[in-house]
Amino acid sequence: MTTSTGLPAVADVSTAAATITEYVRHTPLMRAQVDGRPLVVKLEHLQRSGSFKLRGALNALRGGERPDRVVTASGGNHGLGVATAAKLLDLPATVFVPETVPEGKARRIEQSGAELIRHGSTYAEAAAAATAVAARPGVRYLPAYDDAAVIAGQGTVAAEVVAEAPDVDAVAVAVGGGGLAAGTALAIGGRVTVAVEPQGCCALHRALEAGEPVDSPVDSVASSALGATRVGTLPLAVLTAADTRSVLVSDDELLAARDRLWEEFRLLVEPAAAVPFAAWLAGRVPGELPCIVLCGANTDR
Repeated sequence: MTTSTGLPAVADVSTAAATITEYVRHTPLMRAQVDGRPLVVKLEHLQRSGSFKLRGALNALRGGERPDRVVTASGGNHGLGVATAAKLLDLPATVFVPETVPEGKARRIEQSGAELIRHGSTYAEAAAAATAVAARPGVRYLPAYDDAAVIAGQGTVAAEVVAEAPDVDAVAVAVGGGGLAAGTALAIGGRVTVAVEPQGCCALHRALEAGEPVDSPVDSVASSALGATRVGTLPLAVLTAADTRSVLVSDDELLAARDRLWEEFRLLVEPAAAVPFAAWLAGRVPGELPCIVLCGANTDR
């Protein structure tokens, strides 16, 4: 089992951008006004595999020794990102998911050519089973967020934002295990990282209060994407050192935000992707011109 365990640096995001550029979509930015307030929206839900997760998976898999097989655990989006990356790189892949995985995400993982194994009722149980399989020779386990190469790959989302919209002064992202938020903090050059979580699954918020990763309950309509029971050690270290604002939203707020994205812009995203927009609508995102990242659209609405 091989993971990138050193703390990622700003330069790693630039290296990741060059590493993955031939495989990923450079997703568009949209400048808009809602209720008379300006914002920038990063349409990352248009990414191949339906979420930003492809970026980190590709960056991790293209670095180091090529394994015989890649194995991972996921609530859905990371597994789909790994399955898609493995297909692009002609690698066999196995994805462990909890039995509660949304059928749309499970179907897309299998359609990408990966072996899908349902195990346990939580992401943590699926991850334990995947880690055991990855102990076999020639198999690489790819973490969903607690990996330096994965974090650097996810940081390329925000790197595109600040390159195209340097007037943005804060970037708001949804948080599960913290990989996207940590990559954002590395990429945005001292701007504010707004880390938004549902009230029912807020592993980063609890870790910031405790000063270390702690177990957190998972109970949210967005838990298939944001349901990490414990934030990653590397993401927490990056976010603790950066200008990070931790924000919570209710399920009612995030679902209303998802519906408004459709009504206002005809943007169809999964509940987790609407979390930062919900925080912005509620006035909890600082800055004169923040960017809201819509991170995924793996939904069967």
